[in-house]
Amino acid sequence: MSNDEDENYPATAVSTWSGYVYQGKIALYHSLKLINQGDKDFELQLDSTDDFAIYKNGAVLSAHQVKAKISGYRNGYIEALEKSSAIEFDRTKGISRYFHVSVQLNDTDDYTGKNGELVRFYAYGNNKYCGLGEIEVLTKEVIRKICASRSITMTEDLLHYNYCLLSEKISTKAVAIHRLVQDDREKANKAAYENRIAAQSLLDDILTKNPYNSTAYYAVELKAKLYSHLEDRLDQALPGMSDAAYARARRLFEHIRVADANEMKTLCQLMKPSERFSSIQKADIRSYSGLIEAMSIDPILKQFPHYVDAKKRFYLPTALDLPFLDDQEGCTSDLLGEMESNGDLLRLLFEYNHLIACRSTTSFVISTKYTHSDDMTDQEVKDRTDSNITKSFYLSIVTKEDAEARLNDK
Repeated sequence: MSNDEDENYPATAVSTWSGYVYQGKIALYHSLKLINQGDKDFELQLDSTDDFAIYKNGAVLSAHQVKAKISGYRNGYIEALEKSSAIEFDRTKGISRYFHVSVQLNDTDDYTGKNGELVRFYAYGNNKYCGLGEIEVLTKEVIRKICASRSITMTEDLLHYNYCLLSEKISTKAVAIHRLVQDDREKANKAAYENRIAAQSLLDDILTKNPYNSTAYYAVELKAKLYSHLEDRLDQALPGMSDAAYARARRLFEHIRVADANEMKTLCQLMKPSERFSSIQKADIRSYSGLIEAMSIDPILKQFPHYVDAKKRFYLPTALDLPFLDDQEGCTSDLLGEMESNGDLLRLLFEYNHLIACRSTTSFVISTKYTHSDDMTDQEVKDRTDSNITKSFYLSIVTKEDAEARLNDK
């Protein structure tokens, strides 16, 4: 392919979703850069005047168009560059206009529109592009500088927490406005104008919100990891990801987006019930979301993603990974140990007592000493059930294939 030829990228929902998530991250980075430079009096507006715009005293200070992974060649962006140069809406003559791209182009010289307006390719240090996987590092560095200028000690955990909070704030706003764009452009414009984000509110979030409550912290962290996983999958446009799998993944993540902190903490526990909840690993995220994407049945997105069979039995997808028969013994021991010391988990498993393993050689059953979710506090009941006087509660671990067979048998 010559340098003058353009690459062919199909217009899909995946690229659209990736695009507006990317623009939110870029908007956050640019806003924090302005704050770090001493400007705290502006407002950020998403998805109306342009992909995002900076307002000051009611007027546009700069307009920004963001393009994620369209092409590696400049001629793939000519129409968008011309649109960026247009004088329309609040984009008056002479304002600053910036063009953001996620991939390196063969030509990033400034563009002059037919009307004479100048559009600059935005610079990230020495580069005039920034990928979805790179923007987090750059944004965290700006947060670190903002805190250092105010003599705030910034640990890695606190830095990550602040980044997650700010990203959530921007992306939630971007998703809400983007959804309106699909339904009613007029309402979307009104929402964008009425829901600008003040620079001071971003700064306040950095300076005043700390992870004193681990539940809230890990809930925010889990959301960030889930988003990051989906973003990476869509950004790489993995071959073989069907429209149905994409739609299922997107619904899952949008469901998680609105979950509160306590629900997120519980989901953390249910995702890997054999381990004490502290933090979710990336491998667990991949296993959990991969299982839901691969299932032939859509999950019920109410409280926690789950499935229900014809007998009204509840099935929970999990990140339990049991590739060998010997792993079943360890999983059984770990689950019984967690149920012994974690009353909240035990009560949940009485309701959701069929766990779908992301990988297992066979389905199997775990027999417990409990007959009721409150039994763990009653030693007499434990003694009776240990003596097999009373029928105990059974926990079922099922393979993906067995779960699908049961769920389809209606």
